Amino acid sequence: MKINHPLMKNNLTREDLDAVIKFLEQDDPILTQSSNVQAFEDEWSDWLDVKYSVYVNSGSSANLVTIAALKYLYGAGEIIVPPLTWVSDIASVIQNGYKPVFADINPRTLCMDDKMIMAKLTNKTRAVFLTHVQGFNGLTDRLLETLEVRKISLIEDVCESHGATYKNKKLGSFGLISNFSFYYAHHLSTIEGGMVCTNNEEIYQMLRMLRSHGMVREASSEILKNKYSSNHPDLNPDFIFAFPAYNIRNTEIGAVLGRNQLKRLDENNQKRTNNLLIFLDNLDEKHYFTDFQLEGSSNYAFPLVLKKPDVNFRDQLEEKLRNNGVEFRRGNAGGGNQMRQPYLKGIVKDKEWEKYPNVEHIHHFGWYIGNYPDLDEHKILKLCKLLNSA
Repeated sequence: MKINHPLMKNNLTREDLDAVIKFLEQDDPILTQSSNVQAFEDEWSDWLDVKYSVYVNSGSSANLVTIAALKYLYGAGEIIVPPLTWVSDIASVIQNGYKPVFADINPRTLCMDDKMIMAKLTNKTRAVFLTHVQGFNGLTDRLLETLEVRKISLIEDVCESHGATYKNKKLGSFGLISNFSFYYAHHLSTIEGGMVCTNNEEIYQMLRMLRSHGMVREASSEILKNKYSSNHPDLNPDFIFAFPAYNIRNTEIGAVLGRNQLKRLDENNQKRTNNLLIFLDNLDEKHYFTDFQLEGSSNYAFPLVLKKPDVNFRDQLEEKLRNNGVEFRRGNAGGGNQMRQPYLKGIVKDKEWEKYPNVEHIHHFGWYIGNYPDLDEHKILKLCKLLNSA
C-alpha cells in the first residue's frame, strides 16, 4: 500500500476558514488593507520581539522592498548571498542594482558558512543576506561580531524558519531587516503573504511607502508627512510619491488568517520539531546524513541528504518515493545551487558553481520531504522504513 505523503496538507484549518467567514458576514466589510492588517503587524512584532512589521503580498515582495530600502540608504555595491535559497533573494539583489557575491554552505545547517562569508567581505559589501534554510539557524557569534565591527548590515531571510532561535532569541530579530513568507506550506500561512520586520524607524517608514506606490500618506509618521508637504506645496498631500515604488499590499482576509494562525504557531512549531527528531533518529546513518545542528531549529520540512554521491542510488531512491506516493523536492531550498540557474548567466561565470562543493552535493543528492503538524509518528516511521529499504 502506498504511503501517500504530500509536501503539505491541512495547513489552513476549518477554524481558520471559519474566522474568514465570520469576518465576511459583517455588513460591508473592508477587504483591502485596513485594521486587521495593522493588528496582524502589531501582533507579529510582539511575537518576534521587534518594533515594526510591514505585511506584504509575498515573501518575495518582502525581499524586494528590503533590498530597495538598502539601495536608498546605502547606495550601490555588493551583497553576499547564499547559493541555497529561494530565487527571489538573489533576484531582489540584482533588480536593485547590486552585485551578488556567493558563499558556500555549512552541511550541518544548510545555511551559508560563516567562515565562507567572512572570506568574501570587502569594502564594497553593503550587506549579508543570510537565509535560515528549512528551520535551521545560520548565525554565529563570530559572524555577528564581525559584521558589527565592520558596520555591514545583516539581512535575515526567515521564510522557512518561523520560530527558530539563536541563544533563545528568535531569528529575524538580529538583522537590520528580516523577511518572512506566509506561503501555504510554511509554518504560518495566509495563502500568499509575507512580512518585513525591523527595529529601525526610518526603514519602517520607508517600507510602508515602498509597499504602496511610494505614497507619503502611507507613512505613519506625521512629522515625515508634514515635511514632504512643506517641501512640495504644489502637490496634493494625499498624492505625494516619494519613491518609484510598488503595489505589494495584502488584504484584510490574509490578515484575518494570519492573526488566527499566530495563536497556534508556537504549538505547531513544537510538533514539527518533534517530527524531525523522530525522522532523523530512525534514518539509516550509513546512507543518510543526520548530523544536523538542531539547537534552536524550527523544522519546515524533513531534510534528506545522501552521505556520499551516488547517482544510481539517487535515481532508484527517487523512483521508490514516486511509486509510493511520497512527494519530494530535489536540491532542497529553491531547487539546489542557484548559481547554475539561467537567470544568472553573465553574472556568474560558467562552471563557477563547481567551486562550491557543499551546495553542489545538496544540489545533486539532497531533498526535502513534507513535515506538518498533524503528521503522526506511525507515518514518519513508515517513511523512514521505506527510505532505509532503498
